[in-house]
Amino acid sequence: MTAEQHTRRVVITGISGRLGRLLALDLHREHAVVGIDRRPFEGAPSDVTLHQLDIRSRRCEDVFRHGKVDAVVHLNIMHDPRRSAEEHHTFNVIGTQQVMEYCVRHKIPKLVVLSTANVYGPHPRSQMYLTEDAPLMASETDPQVRDLVTTDMLTCGFFWRHPEIETVVLRPVHILGTVRNAPSNYLRLPRIPKLLGFDPMIQVMHEHDVVRALRLVLAPGVRGVFNVAGPPAVPLSVLLAETGRPVLEIPHPIFESLMRSLYALRVWSFPPPEIGFLKYACLADDSRIRFELDYEPRVDLRAILQDFRTTR
Repeated sequence: MTAEQHTRRVVITGISGRLGRLLALDLHREHAVVGIDRRPFEGAPSDVTLHQLDIRSRRCEDVFRHGKVDAVVHLNIMHDPRRSAEEHHTFNVIGTQQVMEYCVRHKIPKLVVLSTANVYGPHPRSQMYLTEDAPLMASETDPQVRDLVTTDMLTCGFFWRHPEIETVVLRPVHILGTVRNAPSNYLRLPRIPKLLGFDPMIQVMHEHDVVRALRLVLAPGVRGVFNVAGPPAVPLSVLLAETGRPVLEIPHPIFESLMRSLYALRVWSFPPPEIGFLKYACLADDSRIRFELDYEPRVDLRAILQDFRTTR
């Protein structure tokens, strides 16, 4: 690694989230890491600078204005389905637009935005593996992810409008580990509901492999859209069997209404809009990042679920 890479100043938005913390711990010994998050970062390394700010605040620009910033990793994306559509829009879309404006205004050479492979959406007629140029169809079946699709598309548009900035969109498949998200909430249910007669192929990956992918796309010269996945896809039934939890098979006519009722009553924490992933496959082709950046996942399915089982 060159001296120039050692002295890069990297801003991480959403640094206090699980992925932000892991990325900061991975980078801080080699780079000057600066974080933006409205949440505290307990146990942060002493050489990591935290600005406890809401990403929508105009005060965030001071972080970009003072001191040369070499790269921005934008992780500050809201995925909480219980928040309002307005808050999702202002946080994800408006917040991301502001980060882009700061990158242009202060001539920051690199921007990495963490999206999700879920933006492709599960469909019964989808091709087996979706490449980065596949249409983003998730909002057709799930209006609650419209802001995630919009954020992804805005970033892709930014890539073409500002070629002077190395812009990367990273689309990971379902992330497991110590994170709290829809897939992990589903697999942590005491009795896991499964649609009778449906057994789609599922891709999962470990949070540490996501951090490895973020490090790879941060390298100077890397730009574009990259899907990223973990071990080979498996049928949902195989994934559920590996969890060791009891599975409750429910006929389709009552499945969705039951899930919506239990979610509304806060009995279960799996959001109903994610039901589509229990019916149809949404598989991402990550051959580009493997070929161009020599990415290979290091955590296999059993290790992913072992780590997942030990986290409550």
